Amino acid sequence: MTADAATDAESWQPSTVERERAAYRRSRRIRSIVIAALSTLVVLAVIATLLVTSPGWPRFQETFFNIAKAKSSFGAVVEGLWLNVRLLIGCGIAIAVVSTAVAVMRTLRNPVLFPLRLLATVFTDVFRGLPLLLVVFLLGFGVPALELSGLPTSVLFWGALALVLCYSSYVAEVLRAGIESVHASQWAAARSLGLSYPATLRFVVLPQAVRRVMPALLNDVVSLQKDSGLIAVLGVVDAIRAAQIESSTDFNYTPYVVAGALFLALTIPMTRLTDWYARRHGLSGAAGGVR
Repeated sequence: MTADAATDAESWQPSTVERERAAYRRSRRIRSIVIAALSTLVVLAVIATLLVTSPGWPRFQETFFNIAKAKSSFGAVVEGLWLNVRLLIGCGIAIAVVSTAVAVMRTLRNPVLFPLRLLATVFTDVFRGLPLLLVVFLLGFGVPALELSGLPTSVLFWGALALVLCYSSYVAEVLRAGIESVHASQWAAARSLGLSYPATLRFVVLPQAVRRVMPALLNDVVSLQKDSGLIAVLGVVDAIRAAQIESSTDFNYTPYVVAGALFLALTIPMTRLTDWYARRHGLSGAAGGVR
């Protein structure tokens, strides 16, 4: 930049019309925020009034929102939640590996590799079609009952495997959609530069594909964090199972509310991160701000 251009840039001031437009946009934004805040307060007030004035509110409050019970059960529920967090991390890594392999196998077009594509298709159809809870039961209770030598007997392992298999089938389809959304010219350009098929996939296609489907992938991570609580049906002491144990002594269900609040404390930041990422990368839709 030359000295004259720098001087012009420093001396530039918006025109009167531009300042009026900026002031109008700012006033409309403030108006929208005020209306949204007022409407939210009205809705919350109506819900709170309906709850507090209902005939069973005192008993409901004592059963689900007992402060003393929440304090006494908080430590056990947090300890169980730590297992859910570790399960989320471990299963997330395994799902990333398995789903990427399945997605790539689903996109193979060479006739010689048809068995791999067929295997990936069957895997996806089966584990997307079965309810997750049913897979947890089948693997968690069924496989250890076979008493096969060399296989783990931990129900935590089989519960985690059920999560990996089911979620890999969903994530693989998301990744496949991302891979197939990359224009054919990208493949052709990379191959014309001398890159092999694996190198093209690794350095050209997959980075673009993952970026395009990142919001959907982050949503799957949020869902996995919630569904990790399903392993409680196998007797594993996670946050849900710990809440169940705490509630079984006096049939006060406040520990379940504590567990739910802790799950929300994890999932809401992840959801906001998903929204932020989508907006930052222009993935929130092509409609723009005009609605």
